[in-house]
Amino acid sequence: MKKYFANEIEQKWRAKWREEKVYKFKEDPKRQKYYNLVELPYPSGDLHLGHWFAFTPPDVHARYKRMKGYNVFFPNGFDAFGLPAENAAIKNRIHPKDWTYKNIETMKKQFETMGTMINWDAEVITSDPAFYKWNQWIFLKLFERGLAYRGKALSNWCPKDLTVLANEHIEGGKCWRCGTEVVQKEVEQWFLKITEYADQLIWPDNPDFDWPKEVKEGQNNWIGKKEGMLIKFKLAHAPSFSPTGIDVFTTRPETTDGASFLVIAPEHTFVQKILKEQSSKTNSEYKTIEKYVSEAEKKTEMQRKEDRTKSGVFTGEWAVNPVTKTEIPIWISDYVLAGYGTGAIMAVPFADQRDREFAEKFKLPVPETKFKAKPEGKKSVNYHLRDWSVSRQRYWGTPVPVIHCPKDGIVPVPLEDLPVELPYEVDFTPKGKPPLASDEAWLNTKCPKCDGKAKRDAETLDTFFDSSWYFFRYCSPKYDKGPFEKQRVKELMPIDIYFGGSEHTLGHTLYARFFTKFFKDLGLITFSEFANKRAQHGVILGPDGARMSKSRGNVVNPDDFVKEYGADTMRLYICFMMPYSATAPWSDNAIAGVYKFLKRVWDLQFSLKNKDLDDEDLFQMHSAIKKVGEDLESLNFNTAVSAMMIWLNFLSSKGASKEEYEAILKLLAPFAPYITDEIWHLLNPAANAIHLENFPLFQSKFIKRENAQIVVQVNGRVRDTIQISMSQAENKKFVETEAKKGEKVKKYLEGNVKKTIYIPAKLINFVV
Repeated sequence: MKKYFANEIEQKWRAKWREEKVYKFKEDPKRQKYYNLVELPYPSGDLHLGHWFAFTPPDVHARYKRMKGYNVFFPNGFDAFGLPAENAAIKNRIHPKDWTYKNIETMKKQFETMGTMINWDAEVITSDPAFYKWNQWIFLKLFERGLAYRGKALSNWCPKDLTVLANEHIEGGKCWRCGTEVVQKEVEQWFLKITEYADQLIWPDNPDFDWPKEVKEGQNNWIGKKEGMLIKFKLAHAPSFSPTGIDVFTTRPETTDGASFLVIAPEHTFVQKILKEQSSKTNSEYKTIEKYVSEAEKKTEMQRKEDRTKSGVFTGEWAVNPVTKTEIPIWISDYVLAGYGTGAIMAVPFADQRDREFAEKFKLPVPETKFKAKPEGKKSVNYHLRDWSVSRQRYWGTPVPVIHCPKDGIVPVPLEDLPVELPYEVDFTPKGKPPLASDEAWLNTKCPKCDGKAKRDAETLDTFFDSSWYFFRYCSPKYDKGPFEKQRVKELMPIDIYFGGSEHTLGHTLYARFFTKFFKDLGLITFSEFANKRAQHGVILGPDGARMSKSRGNVVNPDDFVKEYGADTMRLYICFMMPYSATAPWSDNAIAGVYKFLKRVWDLQFSLKNKDLDDEDLFQMHSAIKKVGEDLESLNFNTAVSAMMIWLNFLSSKGASKEEYEAILKLLAPFAPYITDEIWHLLNPAANAIHLENFPLFQSKFIKRENAQIVVQVNGRVRDTIQISMSQAENKKFVETEAKKGEKVKKYLEGNVKKTIYIPAKLINFVV
């Protein structure tokens, strides 16, 4: 009997699949397309356990769909630009480009070891000029339509990386890349006017797209559309620097009679005017306001949102409530943000908990509101969503394709001159200005309009720009007449299922939806959403139940387990250990159990029986086929593996025929591609790859039974099994009575039965 040597088998089949191009995507109009995609990975250097978990179940799903007759398109590439490459380059004294492409080479070999059916012919690497040329083309199209513009904004600034960070890139007040405390700094930068698409980006109540509820709600809340009123509060003693008053946006104008004070953001123009007009304040008042504003500048927007401790300072100025005509004080507090609404709120402590807390802390009045006020004002719509900052003061990214001319201002680079390529010899260490600004030969150029001396834009684009449309490029990665070939995109998109992480709810997936709608407006596509279905994975924790980190010493290296057990075991355990969307710790013992399961599958080939299948054989086989197929459709990979384990137990105890054995191999093939192809060819030497076979079909007539076999448990432990007529299987009392009659059960029911749990036709559990 030949033993199961995983590494030997896997090495053999990797070479054979490569040689025979088993996974090459071919156009086939006879088969329905299925675009199966995982978010493209960052080329960090090695595939860690997170990569295995992100890619293995989607690969299983892709293989299953292929066996079901679909023409599966499953490409991959690398999100290759970004700060980590620069930081690693500085640390290791290697150029970011060299570091990146060396890592890509390593990771592609590891993906092959994983046993995926990824089609590398469609590979896209975002740091290739052939890709980022079209980044620049898209940027210029946005610029043409006024959707890309230069502006100033108070921004999250990383003092170490010397770059602007989006809110989504801040974790606990620190830079997500280097861990440095983020500060606030007003920076001139490039923005994309995503707010122009705010209404289009709001998910309807019943969208025709299968995206998780938490994603749709999360994006809608982030967009934060609110309809209300703009009310002007005149100043009681109008100072010369602000004679017109303060505008306030509110969604509850009917409570204006209860407004007992105004609160404005530290960045509000009214505050800036107070600080400029020092003569209007005593020295101590001025210093108090100046100190408070200075402290607020040190906090990130996220810190200000999350801080439940109310702080504030009185401006010394008063406004008039337009309904009650009473004078109310104007305060400054950092819980009000300049970018939302008008940067000023009317505080109604009687009707708002946050306002009440502020009022109680600073001993401000809490008048009752009748909720019937009718102030004068203008109807207004406000959004929480703000324009997307895409400027980065770093080297390793797409150069912004514009030229700054002293005479003509900002001039787009002519389309025929794209791509504006990154120069290689650049000092990319942080110097307080964009690294590209230090390369005079690259920076200095001529204006396309007047032919005079001009300079290139020294900033690079946010890497989320790249990942907002890369999946379009997969459809025609070598196309050179546009960002993608329209016909190919029409044939392959939208994506049928898009796998990824929940951390991209407010960043990547929202930006990708924005780009899709923009492409539709350009006439490049006819659809409005880039993916029909979104599936989000969970997290594998360390063996100690904590997040994996080198400092904790709980990092699991997948390569170690591949060497010991093989890639098939890794794949199967990752699918079996928990639901795809869940979070759970890694277990060395559990993976050993999965390896034993595969060994049992292997060994079964040496004891096959020549037999006719009886009713129970047919029931078990067709039940397993039905269960595994349904679970692979619904992405319940763990229960699909469990169903195969149950069936293998049956086959091992009763003996398997070749028909049954081939069926379980086909069910197992998407999960464990190496071992199943090896056994398949041992059984059928002249056959094609098992992965080119059809997935088994169940027949309903074989899974209908006259009797139900019900497991009897006491306190969760199996004590007996009983046969009950299907006509009585729904009758809990009848089943309970029959279950208690068994001699095997009676002795365990001597105490009082506190509770009886019954799963019709399957299981009854007595809790004593």
